[in-house]
Amino acid sequence: MVIGLLGGLITGISPCVLPVLPVILLSAGAQGARGGGEESNDGPASRFHPYLVVTGLVVSFTAFTLLGSTLLSLLHLPQDLIRWIGIVMLALIGLGMMLPRVMEILERPFARFQRFGGSKNPSNGFLLGLVLGAAYVPCAGPVLAAVAVAGATGRIGVDTVALALSFAIGTAIPLLAFALAGRGITERIRAFRTRQRAIRVTAGVVMLGLSVALVLDAPAALQRRLPDYTASLQARTDSLLHGDSSSGPCRPGAAKLGDCGPLPAIEGAVAWLNTPGDQPLTQKDRAGKVTLVDFFAYSCINCQRSVPGIEKLHQTYAKYGLQVIGVHSPEYAFEKEVDNVRGGVERLGITYPVAVDSNLTTWTNFDNHYWPAHYLADAKGNVRQTHVGEGGEATTEKHIRELLKQADPNASLPAPVFSEANDDAGTNSPRTPETYLGSDRASGFAQGALHKGQHSFSFPSHLQADTFALDGTWKVEPQSIAPVEGKGRLRLSYRGKQVNLVVSGEGDLTWTVNGQTRTTHVSGVPNGMELVHTDEAGSGELELEASPGLQLYSFTFG
Repeated sequence: MVIGLLGGLITGISPCVLPVLPVILLSAGAQGARGGGEESNDGPASRFHPYLVVTGLVVSFTAFTLLGSTLLSLLHLPQDLIRWIGIVMLALIGLGMMLPRVMEILERPFARFQRFGGSKNPSNGFLLGLVLGAAYVPCAGPVLAAVAVAGATGRIGVDTVALALSFAIGTAIPLLAFALAGRGITERIRAFRTRQRAIRVTAGVVMLGLSVALVLDAPAALQRRLPDYTASLQARTDSLLHGDSSSGPCRPGAAKLGDCGPLPAIEGAVAWLNTPGDQPLTQKDRAGKVTLVDFFAYSCINCQRSVPGIEKLHQTYAKYGLQVIGVHSPEYAFEKEVDNVRGGVERLGITYPVAVDSNLTTWTNFDNHYWPAHYLADAKGNVRQTHVGEGGEATTEKHIRELLKQADPNASLPAPVFSEANDDAGTNSPRTPETYLGSDRASGFAQGALHKGQHSFSFPSHLQADTFALDGTWKVEPQSIAPVEGKGRLRLSYRGKQVNLVVSGEGDLTWTVNGQTRTTHVSGVPNGMELVHTDEAGSGELELEASPGLQLYSFTFG
């Protein structure tokens, strides 16, 4: 609860709350304006108004975060229905601020709160708080992410409820301070006291504006442009919530085996691949074996580079008691489709069993946060080593051999297949971070915010490192972009040895790097393809041209 409270307080002062602050300030101001030269249709303002706004926000935010996704799934309704209802209601409250008759109709279900004030009509504070909690969700910091995953997967317990409530209260504290400040300003400035009607209309206009902005996803664009001055505080909260594994034998990639607790359950898979009859592996199948669990997504370039090493370990040590299990946890929506996963597994040459974890059940059990990541357990089922990202095959192999010898001291193992000299090769070279192209997680876009819809772009005069730009007409989807009305061009400034693109559809892709141009025909479901490969890390600029019919998802770099 203390961690939840801290996480909420940090979120309450982060850039995430800026879009709702004008609504909170002005709504409190509109209710706080008393007396003066204009007659109010609402009677004296309620001194409880700021508290009602915050109470409504805490109630709705907690309920919708914990139960919203589960209830909508049970009712077979769209996952964004609650948000759209909240946006519509926010617009109606804005109209109600300008037209008292509309507000009177909206407030009738909440008449029981009239006793908290002395007003002729009940304060609209509680209703406004409920709507804000439904329409607006703050940044998904570590605490909110933990609550949202629990809610989405239906794993709601007393601890989750306590975490959600404490987070909501923590967020509400600074918001209440802002609301009280707004009321205090109105009580001290004569213009507010004598122009109550004008203030209410202004507050209504602001609420209408926020509802339109939410439809256009403008708050997200604003938040991306602002520096996240609470990032370091969020990171510390993450360490408190999930535990700090930055030191000791259980840290990812540790040189020595540790004792990291029992291996979490591998369960909830929607399908199994590479098993007899595609049936799940049983506990009997795994009993007494050293187990290597590898989390991956088939279109993830980092995973594609990591899988051959995992496959080689499987081929070398399976007969000596090693059980490798791939857990395919989707990064994109298209990776939830079993047929797509099956095709990706075949293309990657994976022969070990794969659990298709489309609902992220096993991902959640392991509290995993990375692609790729693996967990090595001994023959007794205890985790002894973890690793995150690419590389480290020699260290992992050394640990596997040690655990196999512990399980069977008489085992005659083959010679190691990986050299420790390769584990650290190239890890210090700078490289561009993974760059998403869809509107949901667009990163490194040099032309401002990338919004969903069809837009026309022109290349800027120059690009900064680790950014990309578009030229032509593109259709922007939440997870991808696609050229329309002719070929579209993309320019990318990158650092690293490799540039890889996740692309799908049917069409031609042409790219130019260092004066050399190549063209390939793309056909099929989303998958990764290598565009640049050099022996030495460096920087460069890539320009590609995509024909209509192609969808581009993301760039990764090696």
